[in-house]
Amino acid sequence: MEVNKQIIFYVLAIAAVVIYGTAGSYILGQSGNFNIHINSLVTALYFTVVTISTVGYGDITPVTELGRIFVIILIISGLSIFLSAVTTLSSDFLSARVEKMYSGLNSVNKKKMRNHIVLVGYDSANEIISHKLKAQRRNFIIITADKPTAEMLRRKGYPAFLEDYTSKSELEKFNLEKATDIVIDIRDSSKVVYVVLVIKKIAKNARISAIAHNTDAELHLNDLEIANVINPVTITADILTKALDKDQDTASGE
Repeated sequence: MEVNKQIIFYVLAIAAVVIYGTAGSYILGQSGNFNIHINSLVTALYFTVVTISTVGYGDITPVTELGRIFVIILIISGLSIFLSAVTTLSSDFLSARVEKMYSGLNSVNKKKMRNHIVLVGYDSANEIISHKLKAQRRNFIIITADKPTAEMLRRKGYPAFLEDYTSKSELEKFNLEKATDIVIDIRDSSKVVYVVLVIKKIAKNARISAIAHNTDAELHLNDLEIANVINPVTITADILTKALDKDQDTASGE
């Protein structure tokens, strides 16, 4: 859908440049701004296409400052839009082909997954966990729904997969029932609860841990009876409270 919008945009942009060049050269060509009089729209269109494509036959050339300024604008705008269109669309095409190829290659690897650790989502906790697991050469994968994140992780050599982790059918591709541990780290509290429910149906023997980014999520996750519910804010607060109590006791003893 995004590529189609870009194609429409560039087609309209190129059409606008052609219309500008054709109309402009036709009007200026009748006023002595070129070495010959341009008396037809076909000749004006011919001059526009030749100019934008940088073929430059030289049979029609501007002879006045106004004509040269017009041609300069036509060349710059035409080349800019054309090069931008080629660069953007070819990049999107190659990206789509690479994504398809990567998915095809990894479909084989997915079938071989067993006794692995699965990181679902890629927020702050799973980011640190993935670094440590990679350094320890552990058997793990990362499932993320964010395309830029997946591409970034792949470039860095991480086993990252771009999938909709709220879809049971998509998650089933990763042999979650054969995983040892599953860590869910999703910022959206409603999604993390839903994903836990879905994963519990698939991976009944795996140890499931979830990161709660707020108290509300922590309460809901505790009701789901999973192995670990971790709220970094609560843990930090507990540590600081104990440290403050200890300091206060020391001060009172003095």
